[in-house]
Amino acid sequence: MPLPPPRSARKEPLVRLRPLRALCGTAALALALPVLSPGQAAAAVPAFSVYLQNYATGLNAAAAGGTVAAHNPKGNEDHQQWVPVAVDGGHQLRNADQSNVCLGRNGTSAVTAGCGSAGTTWTITAGADGTWTVGVPGASQYLTGSGSDAAVQLGSGGDLARWYLTPVAQATAPMPSADTRRLDQVTFLTTHNAYANGADGNFASFPVSLFPNQNLGINRQLNDGVRAFMLDDYAVSGRAVLCHNSCDGVSNPVPLATDLQRMVDFLKARPGQFVTVFLEDYAPSDVLKSSLASVNGLNDVLYRPDQEGVAVKGWPTMADLAARGKQLLIFSDRTRSADIGAGWATRDTFGVLYQREWTVENYWSMGGGIGSSDWSCYSRWGTGRPLTVDSAAFHPLFVMNHFRDYPIGSTIETDNGKLLNRAQNFCTPAARKKPNYLAVDRYEVGSPSPLSTVGTLNTYVLAPGQ
Repeated sequence: MPLPPPRSARKEPLVRLRPLRALCGTAALALALPVLSPGQAAAAVPAFSVYLQNYATGLNAAAAGGTVAAHNPKGNEDHQQWVPVAVDGGHQLRNADQSNVCLGRNGTSAVTAGCGSAGTTWTITAGADGTWTVGVPGASQYLTGSGSDAAVQLGSGGDLARWYLTPVAQATAPMPSADTRRLDQVTFLTTHNAYANGADGNFASFPVSLFPNQNLGINRQLNDGVRAFMLDDYAVSGRAVLCHNSCDGVSNPVPLATDLQRMVDFLKARPGQFVTVFLEDYAPSDVLKSSLASVNGLNDVLYRPDQEGVAVKGWPTMADLAARGKQLLIFSDRTRSADIGAGWATRDTFGVLYQREWTVENYWSMGGGIGSSDWSCYSRWGTGRPLTVDSAAFHPLFVMNHFRDYPIGSTIETDNGKLLNRAQNFCTPAARKKPNYLAVDRYEVGSPSPLSTVGTLNTYVLAPGQ
């Protein structure tokens, strides 16, 4: 099994998801191996590079200077890749990019040790939902996860003692036909702060007024192939309007309804197209409801998965949505409990879904506007809802953010050109699912372009587990 590239080669394209016919030897063998998925436990311990990923937290076990710590998933950059190797009495977990370094134990602590040392043999046992336990041979002690940056310990069991052996090399299958592909199998180009574009009106407060997230207006975004939009809405004079951070000093904020009308008109003219709106939502629910009610034709195209049992039976096919004219999905980042606590009506009573009930999303920032970036991929909402959340029937949609604190032109162009690499080799294994939404600044720049990256992701799905 070849080792991953050195950390300095992070930005170079890796080969994990190229077609098998383009590979040979051990690289082809790695891609031919099955992906472990929730609900499917393998009969044999994998013999290829994996991430030791905690079921309860989504964090990875990383070799950290003699200890083993729970870290945010970070691809090949943080000594998080392990190779299970059969030995007398069980298995060793050998670090993939450090010679003669194995997962070991010292009392109740997980440590790293030379692979010839005592305490580096483990009993790896398949469990429910594609998970495994990593136990001490002959004892009821198990490798047990912890919070971010905390030491991994030994414990007596429970969900923190359940681990995914997530393959580093994800196997793929061709995208299903247009008649059978489901919503959760498709990837959509998404614009971050889509309204902050300098083209649709005077609404952007500092710093967005100086550093717009997008260069082109909503209609142009739609015509160019953008199919999901991140919008920040606030209540001003009884209506929902679009601002960033606040509406202070914004003389003429554009109403949310204006941009939603643009989308509805586009969809009405193009049957079969599908659009998603993500609201960073600061408006009271009655204000939001009133604003949506002013959008002509919105209810005709609005899709209501909450009324169709999707949370139990899974997402429909894109062909089914097209046949029924259901073309628009709206999410809010507010929580149901926050609305109830404020004495407001819940948003799903008028068709706006609570995003945390339907999606997972990685933390949004890769760092400042210039300089190095952080490619770690972990939940925006903490370990209580890790990116790995899944079930046999219902697969949460995965929103992958790929942008920085401040949109600086040259940095965005560089970052967007690396979107495919991060999506495939950092965020897909971190979530154990392919991104459904790729959110970027200035979608029209970068090589390959974000639209091209979406096209690549829409040629395949992750292969089912065996």
